[in-house]
Amino acid sequence: MTQGHVRGRAPVARVLKDSRPRAAAPAQSACQPACLVAYGLGRGWVIFSGTPGAPARLGRARGERTWQRKRPILWRPPRGVPCPYKKESVCISSGNKIWTLKFSQDIAHKTPLVLLHGFGGGVGLWALNFGDLCENRPVYALDLLGFGRSSRPPFGSDAVEAEDQFVDTIEEWRCALSLDAVILLGHNLGGFLAAAYSLKYPSRVKHLILVEPWGFPERPDNADQDRPIPVWIKALGAVLTPFNPLAGLRIAGPFGLSLVQRLRPDFKRKYASMFEDDTVTEYIYHCNVQTPSGETAFRNMTIPYGWAKRPMLLRIGYPWCGTLCVC
Repeated sequence: MTQGHVRGRAPVARVLKDSRPRAAAPAQSACQPACLVAYGLGRGWVIFSGTPGAPARLGRARGERTWQRKRPILWRPPRGVPCPYKKESVCISSGNKIWTLKFSQDIAHKTPLVLLHGFGGGVGLWALNFGDLCENRPVYALDLLGFGRSSRPPFGSDAVEAEDQFVDTIEEWRCALSLDAVILLGHNLGGFLAAAYSLKYPSRVKHLILVEPWGFPERPDNADQDRPIPVWIKALGAVLTPFNPLAGLRIAGPFGLSLVQRLRPDFKRKYASMFEDDTVTEYIYHCNVQTPSGETAFRNMTIPYGWAKRPMLLRIGYPWCGTLCVC
């Protein structure tokens, strides 16, 4: 009988204990690989056995792969942003943190502008806008809870609960920074959450600016008739329904970055005046290869195919007409 076998049983894996001392695995947060301060992400990473965001020792035991920094990533101030800035993780309840960039803090008498990014994004995607936006007033850009460098806690499975969790963390963030009132500028999912925040805390919002907001129209009853969906797409959608929207990116493992580069070459072109390499594509990849916390919340807020369970146009009243700008 060979070693590792028991008569009448399948082979049993044998665990050997290495007597050599091992260096302690570095502490990792759920969003560690997305640790670009805003823009210079992607340099100094190496693939090793493990899972994204998981402790190295667990990854080695499971034989999976992940990313780990092999040297610190240095902050590179983007060209075209001459104003002063600060960066910090703002602490809120339950031990969570909201990653924040603050610009033009010397203009204290102006109402600050708060930027809320879209689905799958982060503060880095506002890079081309900071220079113009912060000329006349303070500007704050934050990673929404569950995205970017912010904490990635579990969200409620109910659409109302998930939305309230997003909105309440924005309010906690505002209170932590002692901001009396703000101007909200939201893009995509950020536009939906900016509107939801304005409905719940109207006294805290001076103006609301929405750029291509998601989740406003109601899903029409004849949506499938106006735009017929092939049967194979419906079948694929039914199979993928239990999964998060960007699950394929994580399933691709080390090939995920190439997948983003192939599917979204527009990112590199859009930021060509600021970066000549794939910095922005790498930023998007690392932001979304982590624990899909906010991504799961977004999925719980949607119905096929990409419509909001609680469409915003049914909830916004006429008082907002004078302060709402939709781009």
